[in-house]
Amino acid sequence: MLRIQALFCTFSVLALSGGADLKARSCSEVRQAYTAKGFSLVNVPHQEISGEHLRICPQGYTCCTAEMEDKLSQQSKLEFENLVDEASHTLRTTFVSRHKKFDEFFLELLENTEKSLNDMFVRTYGKLYMQNSGVFQDLFTELKRYYTGGNVNLEEMLNDFWARLLERMFQLLNSQYHFTDDYLECISKYTDQLKPFGDVPRKLKAQVTRAFIAARTFVQGLMVGREVANRVSKVTVSPACIRALTKMLYCPYCRGLPAAKPCRNYCLNIMKGCLANQADLDPEWNHFIDAMLQVAERLEGPFNIEAVMEPIDVKISEAIMNMQDNSMQVSAKVFQGCGQPKPSGMARSTRGISDVFNARFRPYSPEERPTTAAGTSLDRLVIDIKEKLKQSKKFWATLPDGICLEDKVTAGESNEEQCWNGHSKGRYFPDVLKDGLTNQMNNPEVEVDITRPDTFIRQQIMALKVMTNKLKNAYNGNDIYFQDSSDEGSGSGSGSGCTEACVTEFDFVSPEAPVVGADRSDERASGGARPGSSLALAAILTLAALALQRQWR
Repeated sequence: MLRIQALFCTFSVLALSGGADLKARSCSEVRQAYTAKGFSLVNVPHQEISGEHLRICPQGYTCCTAEMEDKLSQQSKLEFENLVDEASHTLRTTFVSRHKKFDEFFLELLENTEKSLNDMFVRTYGKLYMQNSGVFQDLFTELKRYYTGGNVNLEEMLNDFWARLLERMFQLLNSQYHFTDDYLECISKYTDQLKPFGDVPRKLKAQVTRAFIAARTFVQGLMVGREVANRVSKVTVSPACIRALTKMLYCPYCRGLPAAKPCRNYCLNIMKGCLANQADLDPEWNHFIDAMLQVAERLEGPFNIEAVMEPIDVKISEAIMNMQDNSMQVSAKVFQGCGQPKPSGMARSTRGISDVFNARFRPYSPEERPTTAAGTSLDRLVIDIKEKLKQSKKFWATLPDGICLEDKVTAGESNEEQCWNGHSKGRYFPDVLKDGLTNQMNNPEVEVDITRPDTFIRQQIMALKVMTNKLKNAYNGNDIYFQDSSDEGSGSGSGSGCTEACVTEFDFVSPEAPVVGADRSDERASGGARPGSSLALAAILTLAALALQRQWR
């Protein structure tokens, strides 16, 4: 009997202590945390209730109603989107700001070069130049249109310039003759064989072409990187991911543990599942970054557009002097191939080109370099962007690590025994999975359908592949197709002109295959100036104006 009484007393004590413990597990901390999120406390329990109604969090005694679980689920989705946005903020702002800086720099470089040459010719030739300044405007319009993605073939444009330059100078040097349009067409087709300007056209064409290709492609690469980063950072959250996020971030609330933070490895597995498609972007992203770094090195060295544009006036002046030195031989060869022209009835001017161009042109000085918008030279811009690009490698594969930061989202390593593991406070035992969609087949936290890759992410991968291919071509000085949004037809990038199939009727044809200038019959019929001339053309127009002035005297 005494033994029965003792057992009864023991059970009574246990029951009382259990009731006291149950009464002690109030939801006051949960209520404080819940209202701190901006939610109403209406219908929020003061003490734990039975949790059979829960669909995501562990059932059992809980501080959450079904309505609370739904709201916390929506909050989990919102917070995940914000975490991805915050983690990718530096990457996105880097591409936005650097694209803006490079774009401003290149455009301002073109504007400053045009202004410098314009000022130079106005000082030297005054009204005569000003009457022909539209040719400069046409040239820079074409250069800017190419840079901004227009359907302009650089090599053809430059070939056409040298052909037209030869026409203008040939008329000036032989002003005692009259030349028909057909005769001028005959001359212009053989600029390459005559080589009246020495080696300047070949060198300048190579420098301008590869520098503009590199500059345009690099800026377009920054734009593509910007767009891809912005688009991929706007995550699409699947229902399975929302369940896992809710379980990680807010099921501790329902268990009366609002201060508990998830275990780091637990967080990583959830992020690797929710961001599996983003991780698949990483290999192609890394190829893209490598290609950008290669072109950046070209911009620092042989493809430096700033170094090409600064001395271009001096190079044009050198070509003009070469033409003067070779004028007798050039004229003889043209007369031999195109026939003897008819006299114009006026005597040839006794003034030579060197009398007109009695001073070499100067490049703009360092203080005139682009400073208004970009605030720095190209070399410094490139050094800066290279460092930023290197930091962006492997970004998408390491995005889960960037989100599951210690203390901010997850518990520290010292609290592995006290972190939230999805069920209670304690160690998280499953291994962290590898990156990518195919590795999520057995993700212990997120149900991922590895047979259905995200179509939108695949589109961004393709965009990166296309851009990487363009960058690799630009690294080698080659241009490939860029669609001009203003043109309905298709176009190509910089071409190679004629091949050996192009033949001439000249007796003095060199062994090299000719590069035939673009057809300008429509232009001559309309009497208009064709955009795409080059910088020296304005100088020759000035010479022509001077010759006409002498004829009028």
